[in-house]
Amino acid sequence: MFSSIAPLARLNPFYAPHFQLCQDGLRKRAEPAEAPTTRRSLAAASASEEYSCEYGSLKFYALCGVGGVLSCGLTHTAVVPLDLVKCRMQVDPQKYKSIFNGFSVTVKEDGVRGLAKGWAPTFIGYSMQGLCKFGFYEVFKILYGNMLGEENAYLWRTSLYLAASASAEFFADIALAPMEAAKVRIQTQPGYANTLRQAVPKMFGEEGIWAFYKGVAPLWMRQIPYTMMKFACFERTVEALYKYVVPKPRSECTKGEQLIVTFVAGYIAGVFCAIVSHPADSVVSVLNKEKGSSASQVLKRLGFRGVWKGLFARIIMIGTLTALQWFIYDSVKVYFRLPRPPPPEMPESLKKKLGLTQ
Repeated sequence: MFSSIAPLARLNPFYAPHFQLCQDGLRKRAEPAEAPTTRRSLAAASASEEYSCEYGSLKFYALCGVGGVLSCGLTHTAVVPLDLVKCRMQVDPQKYKSIFNGFSVTVKEDGVRGLAKGWAPTFIGYSMQGLCKFGFYEVFKILYGNMLGEENAYLWRTSLYLAASASAEFFADIALAPMEAAKVRIQTQPGYANTLRQAVPKMFGEEGIWAFYKGVAPLWMRQIPYTMMKFACFERTVEALYKYVVPKPRSECTKGEQLIVTFVAGYIAGVFCAIVSHPADSVVSVLNKEKGSSASQVLKRLGFRGVWKGLFARIIMIGTLTALQWFIYDSVKVYFRLPRPPPPEMPESLKKKLGLTQ
């Protein structure tokens, strides 16, 4: 029975370290020893490929932040029309009944240019968010990995990805909140403001600085689970693709082939991200539109069915966004010749403890 369940369990990217360790032990006794650990792999790879900076250096973190700015800022701005319709479906489902109806009503009332409403706060806000999200993720992943030690970092790598991404997103949402609030006002309140320059002083005059940060808690509710899924699912999906799908090791794949794997893993992660974060996204959209409401009041009023309005549009948007973000981010790493660790492998010290080395 154990032998029949084991292959299915190994396909689950979130299975427990203890179970995984037992399975690795059974499998490795019949297979040759694996390659060295991440840092040793990077050191070996640098002999044939010269990196522009050291893994974990300040320059590495800074350029990862640049990759985050480009990946999040450009992709979110590109899908502003879809985001606009999705937000309007959430706050006024009677008027905007579906994606296609939402586009039709918007174009009829505001013209084609109306679909671009909110592009400026979207670009600025999500660029700042991307800087913190990807830059701090690399910081916390290395920091927490060093705290755990090499063996535990391997065994508990899914938990490591979850903790690092949650920590990064906490700061990323503080950077995003002001622009997100302005964007929602522009997109969902016809006549309120057409540009960021009109919206900011008007919001500040009505509610003070609170207008820009009252949505930060719902943002955490939406974005932290989203980002945890985005990074953990992506990391484990990449690992699974190279292990079970790609017919050759990552080291033998071209840069182009590696980027294709990145895109596929990003899209798979994006679908799960959209589902996990959608209820909180609905609350944020309504909360930023209404004055004086709290997240709990909005959640109670929307009900279970209400918080899932616009999910299909969000799956299309977030799935595509997440895939493109990871593709752009990895491409930036390739362009700047940054160290790109291969999928994690069991440390030599752990192999020796398990008697897996020859």
